[in-house]
Amino acid sequence: MTQPETCTIDINAGQRRLEVAPGRSLFETLASEDVLLPSICGGDGRCGCCQARVLSAANEPTPAERKHLTPEQLGADWRLTCQVSVRGDLSVEIPEEFLAAKPVRARLEWMQEMTYDIRMLRFALIEPERIAFRAGQYIKLNVPTSVATSRPSRPFSFANPPSDDRAVELIVRHNPRGVCTNWIFNRLQPGHEVRLSGPYGHFGLSDTDLPMVWVAGGSGLSAFCSMLRHMAETGIERPCTLYFGAVARRDLYLLDELHAYQRDHAWFAFAPALSAPQPDDDWGGETGLITDVLDRHLDDGSGMEAYLCGSPGMLAAARKVLAAKGIGPERTFYDAFIRSANG
Repeated sequence: MTQPETCTIDINAGQRRLEVAPGRSLFETLASEDVLLPSICGGDGRCGCCQARVLSAANEPTPAERKHLTPEQLGADWRLTCQVSVRGDLSVEIPEEFLAAKPVRARLEWMQEMTYDIRMLRFALIEPERIAFRAGQYIKLNVPTSVATSRPSRPFSFANPPSDDRAVELIVRHNPRGVCTNWIFNRLQPGHEVRLSGPYGHFGLSDTDLPMVWVAGGSGLSAFCSMLRHMAETGIERPCTLYFGAVARRDLYLLDELHAYQRDHAWFAFAPALSAPQPDDDWGGETGLITDVLDRHLDDGSGMEAYLCGSPGMLAAARKVLAAKGIGPERTFYDAFIRSANG
């Protein structure tokens, strides 16, 4: 069969129509038109992030898709767009948030060491000059092609509030085996230009006035920084307790700021905990896994909401504790980032 000179990609029943050249993957083709689906592996089929429904004829599912997608998902036309070849007209369904995400050029203003393996970064926007996002959302930072030819990207939650819309602040934890964070910690310098895309995600404050429990571990504090700063700026006074878990004192950061919020705002309480304090830590606060601390201090969660940011293991343990306290999945919110060697 002769390959057509151009193909039409119909997105979300006519919401957007693209006229494109055939021959590349659907993921690459959409990215060339600034339709930016999430991907950690850069389109190699290893992370399983770039999912969409492909409602018209396409190549048969690949082994990578059968690994990352359930038979039920495949039966409902879900595909990994990096594994779908554009050989003819296609009709696809993409979550609205990914249609709204845009490429962003920015320049690193500064990088501050928070702990031995966590840094806060601030990027000044170049194009566009402003970015609209909700407290709790995330953005993707792209690794330059000079570092990794597969162009992996990594999601990081905004740490700055939405009012600070000319910049992006991120809290990044170093993964010694990761392409992205090794590049950040070892090569990225103030003044360097970077490429980002976003915003993404549905995580953030609900529109209720219910009291809240926040549970964070490691760099998961980032989204809560954005949310807390936003609440303080806009006068949102929903009762909130932040449980923040670390291993030892050297893993804690932003303590002065968080204690200041607790001092200045009656609606906010801060409960840091160490799971393995060292003899010289001189620690008189809570000890144990942060989910154990949560279990000890939360009596009745009925009529409350929970917000979680951390590792998959912490999320699973926290959800179990919360359910036992009366906070079911309908009132438990989180964005579960997919981790990989590109971290």
